Amino acid sequence: MPGLYLHIPFCKQACHYCDFHFSTSMALKSRLVEAITQELALRADYLGPHATLETIYFGGGTPSLLTAAELDHIFEAIHRHFRVAADAEITLEANPDDLTASKVQELAASPVNRLSIGLQSFHEPHLRLMNRAHSATESAAAVRVAQAAGFENISIDLIYGVPTPDHGIWEQDLAQAFALQVPHLSCYALTVEPDTVFGRQLKKGAFRPPPDEFVARQFEMLLSEIARYGYEQYEISNFSQPGRESRHNSAYWRGVPYLGLGPSAHSFNGRSRQYTLANNPQYVTAVLERHEVPATIEHLSPTDRANEYLMTSLRTARGTDLRHLRTALGVDLQRQRTDYLTYLQASGWATLTSDDVLILTDKGKLLADQITLELFQAADSTA
Repeated sequence: MPGLYLHIPFCKQACHYCDFHFSTSMALKSRLVEAITQELALRADYLGPHATLETIYFGGGTPSLLTAAELDHIFEAIHRHFRVAADAEITLEANPDDLTASKVQELAASPVNRLSIGLQSFHEPHLRLMNRAHSATESAAAVRVAQAAGFENISIDLIYGVPTPDHGIWEQDLAQAFALQVPHLSCYALTVEPDTVFGRQLKKGAFRPPPDEFVARQFEMLLSEIARYGYEQYEISNFSQPGRESRHNSAYWRGVPYLGLGPSAHSFNGRSRQYTLANNPQYVTAVLERHEVPATIEHLSPTDRANEYLMTSLRTARGTDLRHLRTALGVDLQRQRTDYLTYLQASGWATLTSDDVLILTDKGKLLADQITLELFQAADSTA
């Protein structure tokens, strides 16, 4: 069943690594919430008639900045236009500094049943380097407050590959994360994007990321600790206790349709993608005054669909089903790229099962983007 994503584009301050769409001005927040509820009405038929939502995800930005009244208003609109499965996974991204005892009690009284908490690190200098709004003390405290309020389905985010002389801080971050006993972790390598503070500092020579070998070693340390504590890596950056995967994100990687609301949100219905304008004032004006969604629609060719399947499936533990790629999407990698598939296996970067499923090894996951790009070229030339 399909999912719903809501982009809440507001943050207290700009993290130095972030290139997502957001604003640090709250002036338009109430109007934008109203616009999102109106967009729900305008796009109620996007997922087809009688759609039942299996997952709802509040992302951003910082959705934990929504008041209880704003959150209630959005949920009322969702239920006016969609059926919601009784066991729907409803996730809200939250920053630790927002998760006071009273705020967590508000969320516990709402339909939200899963929290994704952006800790990033337990090390104060790293939080200051990244310009996070919370402190190291608040990192662990936020999780414990949420657990005390009854939230058991919690994910925490961590960032590795931060410049340091050695791996000691990353070891400590992992130890503290596992001590919290949450069922899900999302761990991302620090990526320096051009239009960020780190990107501009890099261009001026004021910021120097660690070498690739340093980052790869921390990824290997992560995989070792994940296995030791009984977590499963079900996607390159996502780890869970058995059966505790993010249902919403897993649906993305399986190609399940979803509706995205709010400025910069993406939607997918199986045939096309829609990209909403990443501009808060223009989005609000278009939706509330002209009753239209300012978005670009991209119709997907067979080659586009094959490339998307490659990109998403190869990152997961399920791997890429080459039979599905051949019969449903018209790309026969086993015939067209025999030598490259053999090379991947001989190099220890991938395995090919008896059911013709291509799965990256731990070594291969370090090269996932490179391998995917190589397979993209093959799909493009033969779709």
